[in-house]
Amino acid sequence: MNTAGHSEATAHRGLELTPFRGLRYDPDRVGSLAAVTSPPYDVVVRPDGLHHLEAADPHNIVRLILPQAATPSARNEQAADTLRRWLSEGVLTTDPEPGLYLYEQQDGDGMLQRGVIGALRVSDPAEQVVLPHEDVMPHIVADRAALMRATSANLEPLLLTYRGDDATAATAELIERTAEQPPLLATTTEDGFHHRLWSVTSPEDLAAIQTGLGRHQALIADGHHRWATYRRLRTEHPSPSPWDHGLVLLIDTARYPLRVRAIHRLLHDLPVGEAVAALEGRFRVRRLEVSLPEALDALADATGTGNAFLLAGDGVFHLVDHPDPGLLARTIPADRPEAWRTLDATVLHATLLEHVWRIPEDSPAHIAYIHDTAATVEKAERDGGTAVLMHPVREEVVRDLARQGVTMPRKSTSFGPKPATGLVLRALDL
Repeated sequence: MNTAGHSEATAHRGLELTPFRGLRYDPDRVGSLAAVTSPPYDVVVRPDGLHHLEAADPHNIVRLILPQAATPSARNEQAADTLRRWLSEGVLTTDPEPGLYLYEQQDGDGMLQRGVIGALRVSDPAEQVVLPHEDVMPHIVADRAALMRATSANLEPLLLTYRGDDATAATAELIERTAEQPPLLATTTEDGFHHRLWSVTSPEDLAAIQTGLGRHQALIADGHHRWATYRRLRTEHPSPSPWDHGLVLLIDTARYPLRVRAIHRLLHDLPVGEAVAALEGRFRVRRLEVSLPEALDALADATGTGNAFLLAGDGVFHLVDHPDPGLLARTIPADRPEAWRTLDATVLHATLLEHVWRIPEDSPAHIAYIHDTAATVEKAERDGGTAVLMHPVREEVVRDLARQGVTMPRKSTSFGPKPATGLVLRALDL
């Protein structure tokens, strides 16, 4: 590794966004742009969601981000072969000149989000330019790294947020002005979101964006494993190289606040009855024979006074709250900030998973992380496992912990809306 190149990079501070020549679907070669898009790889609910996306169009991006084959190496080789074939066939084409991309999402409820997609310099943690707030699972980083090596591409952008101010006023004005122009593409996905994309290529506009962002840091809203993957791959290639940068979407949450949702857990081999029985004398458990929305309302109320969870999988809901203080004192590390020690995710992982249910949090055979609430419940009921439903943490708590350098337990939050995968890709060998 050329350490001189990386040490030179660390002399900079702030976000460094670089234009790139995007890879995009040729609308004339696919059924529709909506049919070739996908949620991010970790949001696709497998296998049902995967099969649905594969059937939507033979060129759906899920064939690249979640290739299906017997072994990991075969999956990655298949993704690389598919990408090469789509390029040679003209299904994916390269934009003629480098640019940054303005991306807009809007739903029927008035939720509007606009941001900038570009190739961001991969910074070291000590620089505190990009702030993670969650731990990562090594096997997922290894999986994503192998896929990126095989395809030599960033197939989907991370979602990063920053708080705009006077320094980014020119960027904000440029975003609003660009959104009044005809877009490169526009499509509506089956979730009801309208997507539009523009390319920004003029030197003056690019400089305005880069100057404003160069004074800011960003919080990882979605994509901790991909950011860790970018960092790993950067160390494997002599600098300077295309691997010094990774594909991101940057959102100014001062103008466009994100929604923060929880990520739920599915415990495969733990029936609800056993999960509830293990809580006796440790937590209060109340049986709720109500609908899912009513149960979630009860969970929200309970979290107002302390840690609370919903268990499901046997046709009803079990509201779990009022943990024994002595149990928490014995199981939660005392060398962390109070805001971390009182997180629901901390109590779930340090107390419930590790000490009460004795379930390894990093084993896909024992636990799955699912964003969709109803899907988590349905899978638990179908498979005989336990769904653990969480209440979302507030964004200000996440940002405050990240600035302190304190990471939350894995898969603690879900920021959204997330960018659709497949609208613009970045090939590293261009």
